Amino acid sequence: MNIWEMLAVFAAGISAGAINTIVGSGTLITFPVLLAVGLPPVTATVSNGLGLIPGSVSGAIGYRRELRGQGRRVLKFVVGALIGGLTGATLLMSLPSTAFETIVPVLVALALVLVILQPRISKAVQRRREHSGTPARPAGGPLLFVGLMLASVYGGYFTAAQGIIYLSLMGMLLDDTMQRLNAVKNVLAAVVNSVAALFFLFVADFDWTAVVLIAVGSALGGQIGARIGRRLSPTVLRALIVVVGTVAIVQLLLR
Repeated sequence: MNIWEMLAVFAAGISAGAINTIVGSGTLITFPVLLAVGLPPVTATVSNGLGLIPGSVSGAIGYRRELRGQGRRVLKFVVGALIGGLTGATLLMSLPSTAFETIVPVLVALALVLVILQPRISKAVQRRREHSGTPARPAGGPLLFVGLMLASVYGGYFTAAQGIIYLSLMGMLLDDTMQRLNAVKNVLAAVVNSVAALFFLFVADFDWTAVVLIAVGSALGGQIGARIGRRLSPTVLRALIVVVGTVAIVQLLLR
């Protein structure tokens, strides 16, 4: 890469780190840039996954205040994220890219619908609980665990918009604020990116220059995203998720 290409990758890393922390889908910025500077698709995917680890960790640290009191359910979700992330990374090495590309836009679209309807769904679930006298489950029950694990399979495979899927599932099945759920999303993304990247280190080719540039940029972007994201109201945050998700769907369909 020449100096201008390196600057472009670094800038993409900053943007991806910030967007991943606030919403998710930062891969939709870095991945096309890596392709544009000449990296093959699988090498770009692996290099991107490795580079975004510091950004995910940085975003999770930036949201540490919102993570207080969530330790037990986060640990439970992390187990599913580890299993799903490793499974997704394995599939990336063994399946043709078209296997997931066909269904990804559908998954993201469904997640956006759930994000939009989440306030109504949450109220309906709460009324049902009050009527039946069933207490809310702090970890969302088996359905949420399985859903997050499957989302992590997708995250280990490609990562684009995995944060949106996480937020839609948790928003529907957990009685909590969007900011606290966003904090959990950042932890899960960090886990999935890390386990997938460790797997890739031993079985795939990657470009160290791209990895370092994205790593430094995404770490900076993660802190920026945390400062901006926690100031957004639930309505604004939900609207931003829908906008970014819509752009993700369009870009995935045009690939």
